Formats: sequence, C-alpha cells, structure tokens
Amino acid sequence: MRQILIIVVAASLVTGALPMTMAPAFAQNAAASTAGHYSATSTLIGKLLDDPAAVAVLKKLIPSVYANPMFQSGGREMTLKDIQQYEPDALSDANLAKIQAEFDELPPKS
Repeated sequence: MRQILIIVVAASLVTGALPMTMAPAFAQNAAASTAGHYSATSTLIGKLLDDPAAVAVLKKLIPSVYANPMFQSGGREMTLKDIQQYEPDALSDANLAKIQAEFDELPPKS
C-alpha cells in the first residue's frame, strides 16, 4: 500500500495533477482554521505536521501512514481525506472520525 501511495504522489508531482487537487483543500482549510480546530477532512497535512500535538495524534492513530516518508513530504499539500484513497484501511471513514475526535480535544489554534 505504501508503494502505491509513493507512486501516486510522485506521479501527481510529475504530471502537475497535485496543484489541481490542492485548490479545494486550501479553500476548505480556511474554514477549518477559523473554527480554531484541525479538520481530518480539510486541514492540510503540512499544517498538521507543523504542530507537535497534531503529530502525536497522527502517530498514535495512523502510525504506518505517518511513518511513510511520502506522507511527510509529498503529502504536505494534501488532506487526510485526499490520502484516504491510497490508504483506505488506515484512513477509513471510521478512523477519520477517531482522528477528528482527537483533534477536537486539542486546544484551539489562533
């Protein structure tokens, strides 16, 4: 599964498909940040990786996805929901709900 993620992200970067998928994420990310909490479906992974509290949630709930180097580099401009198609077991809707519940417990960000 990791190899598929690596191949798809690499292909997206080469073909330029990634910028087309980023635009909606940026628009959704603005709404998530105004509420002060991260969103499992709209906050960019790069923003999550920049916050140690969010990183702790990711390491705890999706350790295999978090450990993937492509997640931490090529996935920064995507959302967890975007990555779900490449990691459907680890990022199932039920697991995204668990991640969201953990994000909701974090202090709001300004």
